[in-house]
Amino acid sequence: MAQSSIAITVRREDPASTDGRVLLDELSAMLALFSGDGGQSRFDVDEFRSGNGMFYVARTAVGEALGCGAFRHFDASAAELKRIYSRQCRSGVGTAIIQQLEADAAACGYTRLVLETRVVNKRAIDFYQRNGYRPTERYGAYIGQPDARCFEKMFVDN
Repeated sequence: MAQSSIAITVRREDPASTDGRVLLDELSAMLALFSGDGGQSRFDVDEFRSGNGMFYVARTAVGEALGCGAFRHFDASAAELKRIYSRQCRSGVGTAIIQQLEADAAACGYTRLVLETRVVNKRAIDFYQRNGYRPTERYGAYIGQPDARCFEKMFVDN
């Protein structure tokens, strides 16, 4: 479990749970407002329930849901981060989530994480760069999409 100075716990949960669905819906609505695309087509809840990925919810000490995040298998050495969301900007929630995702991805044997966000999502871009993610080439479904900004973070030198 990752913890921050404001008693945030991050645990693996079912993305189809009530809190999981509410958090994912909030994120999709927010993304749709400023980018025109909520991103739901790139996140299949069943994939994260089947073992191909892991979904997490951040909570307060009394169980209030604060945010979510996930990772899924990308290739032999990399996992892809998905649906990272915090209800409170700059509260430590996003950092707690990403630290837990990184720790668990490394424990699964991944040495690299990749992710995509939209160019218009300046807050997300700043967040990922503050957490050690560096720009990389567009990959997969994002190749040829000028509004996509891709990042990666290496865990170990190859």
